[in-house]
Amino acid sequence: MGMSSFPVFIFLLMVCLCQSDDRLTPAKPLLPGDVLISEGHTIWTTTNNFTAGDGETAAVLLDSGNLVIQSPNGTDIWESFHYPTDTIVPNVRFSLSSADVTKHLVAWKGPNNPSSSNFSMGGDTSSDLQIVIWNGTRPYWRRAAWGGEAVFGKFQRNSNFVMSQTIVDTGDGYHFTVNVPVGSPSVRLTLDYTGMLNFQRWNSSTSSWTIFEKFPSPTCDRYAFCGPFGYCDSTEYVPTCKCLDGYEPNGLNFSQGCQRKEELKCGNGESFLTLPTMKTPDKFLYIKNRTFDQCTAECSHNCSCTAYAYANLKNVNTTLDQTRCLVWMGELVDVEKFDSTFGENLYLRVPRSPVSKKSTVLKIIVPVMATFLLLFTCIWLVCKSRGKHQSKKVQKNLLCLNPSNELGNENLEFPLVSFEDIITATNNFSDYKMLGKGGFGKVYKGMLEGGKEVAIKRLSKGSMQGIEEFRNEVVLIAKLQHRNLVRLLGFCIHEDEKLLIYEFLSNKSLDAFLFDATRKSSLHWPTRFKIIKGVARGLLYLHQDSRLTIIHRDLKASNILLDIDMCPKISDFGMARIFCGSEQQANTTRVVGTYGYMSPEYAMEGSFSVKSDTYSFGVLLLETVSGLKISSPHLIMNFPNLIAYAWSLWRDGNAREFVDSSISESCSLQEVIRCIHLGLLCVQDHPNARPLMSSIVFMLENETTPLPTPNEPLYFTIRNYETDRSNEYIQTSLNNMSITTLEAR
Repeated sequence: MGMSSFPVFIFLLMVCLCQSDDRLTPAKPLLPGDVLISEGHTIWTTTNNFTAGDGETAAVLLDSGNLVIQSPNGTDIWESFHYPTDTIVPNVRFSLSSADVTKHLVAWKGPNNPSSSNFSMGGDTSSDLQIVIWNGTRPYWRRAAWGGEAVFGKFQRNSNFVMSQTIVDTGDGYHFTVNVPVGSPSVRLTLDYTGMLNFQRWNSSTSSWTIFEKFPSPTCDRYAFCGPFGYCDSTEYVPTCKCLDGYEPNGLNFSQGCQRKEELKCGNGESFLTLPTMKTPDKFLYIKNRTFDQCTAECSHNCSCTAYAYANLKNVNTTLDQTRCLVWMGELVDVEKFDSTFGENLYLRVPRSPVSKKSTVLKIIVPVMATFLLLFTCIWLVCKSRGKHQSKKVQKNLLCLNPSNELGNENLEFPLVSFEDIITATNNFSDYKMLGKGGFGKVYKGMLEGGKEVAIKRLSKGSMQGIEEFRNEVVLIAKLQHRNLVRLLGFCIHEDEKLLIYEFLSNKSLDAFLFDATRKSSLHWPTRFKIIKGVARGLLYLHQDSRLTIIHRDLKASNILLDIDMCPKISDFGMARIFCGSEQQANTTRVVGTYGYMSPEYAMEGSFSVKSDTYSFGVLLLETVSGLKISSPHLIMNFPNLIAYAWSLWRDGNAREFVDSSISESCSLQEVIRCIHLGLLCVQDHPNARPLMSSIVFMLENETTPLPTPNEPLYFTIRNYETDRSNEYIQTSLNNMSITTLEAR
């Protein structure tokens, strides 16, 4: 074997040492033709078992540095380049598609300790498009998703030294390769024990390796360093964290990332801003077989989509799909702005610009005024014509309330069901027909003319829900259409009777299963997880994806109805509140809701926002996992309530003990513990510490997404636990703070 100028022995030594986690004594460097000496014991073997057959099997050290085991007929049985340890050398294919950790780079534990450390590098197997350095299971640095470039990276120090990086499609996945021209100094890429990927060149004059480039940089290049919706601007002299357009810092530094200056209103004419030369964010959804226009439509038609990027993978197999459509749902993390050499266009969803709003105001104001005048006249005539009958007077109150700017001035085309038909349908409100009762009245099963089964909600005459709340519920549900929201079919007003007619859901409400010892065993974990995700999607629709931003304010197990397929539907919008414009939170002196489900800021200060519903969802999530009520601390020894119990077990690593015993043996432990973790994030003390529902839906659907670490929540000890369901609701002035008591900890 001829000798080359390449220091082959370096690589063979690394292969021999790094394949084992045993601490080995540094050996004399092996040169081509040397023999491996065992010194009486085996110091290195491969994991392959093979039979030599006739003749002898040979270990051949090639000029490239590749140690190859060959059979007598010359067939390669094993080669060290397929198991790269901590080093990549030129012209060696490094797979981005392999899930085999032995094909990843694994760093040493120390400069003289070749056993495996926590740092490793490989392809992101969820997409095969990007290279990631991990610290354990957490990303530490990430190379942006490949956009089909012939040259993925290039380094040129002078005319005598050029190094390029390419990604090629070999038919069995994508492979990363380092290339240098013939006659160039030797080059290698090494992942060191600090997690740095070092690009090194052989210096023949000093017989040593010189680092000429390394990643990540010591500034803001590390994974997600600038937080959600923040980016590292590397075009600055000193790279710094900044917020994406339309966002502002979420705190004094970038540890919490950025937040929107103005919340998006889906369907309100929002547009996409082109951000050039960007490192595309992580956690994307890779959609194939899409043109650029189709990729744009994928994002614009989905209110959860925050950004998209598009590229043609020109260097893949021409028989395969060459399009690359990436869309992002929820937070954008690990973003960077490059100079003109690298990066691609990122299309960011932003609210409609003020300029476009002003340009259309004159076109809108005249027809709106005319429509308002016509609508007011029609309503006045309708109210006047119905003023002769007492039953119609109440209905007039419903229809003739001052039009709300929040709800708009649209007519409601809901059938008004006669009180006589409801009497017939419910057998005069027979107890036999009653499905259940709550704080605002009772619910009956009925059958209207034509054989249609319905659920009829009869508001009690002494109910706190007056005409305003009744109108609120009717108008809200009339405007909302989502598979995880209950459908309103009609209403009835007769003297002081107020009734709502809903679709009938045969499985009643979630609490009928969850808190019933005889029925909870039928609520298997896949069904519970399906319910959790369905409720989350319903809340996301209310908060972000509908025409209105709606705060439910009374989310709980009894308000989650289940259809025949156990699909959850959020119900009871009597206490819901609408936000308009840029409004993000509101205050009230009339606190309404259910013990245990109310967030601290709402119960104590009357302040509520979308994060109030997030808190209620967290409580509901913990109830669904445990099968225990938030308001039943007597079921949990030594803990004031369910949240305290969940936190204690999760903190001590005993979260499995929190799981309902009826499903503990059959559930997915990973999913259950992730749900407990997410539930604790939702019930954090401060609203800003709770995730948005868009993030919650994303984290539920993507189990590999890392979750932030929750802080210990603030707990309430309820002084008076009422067993009567009619006492579930509270309504009090904030001058009377006896509804809750903070427990000192």
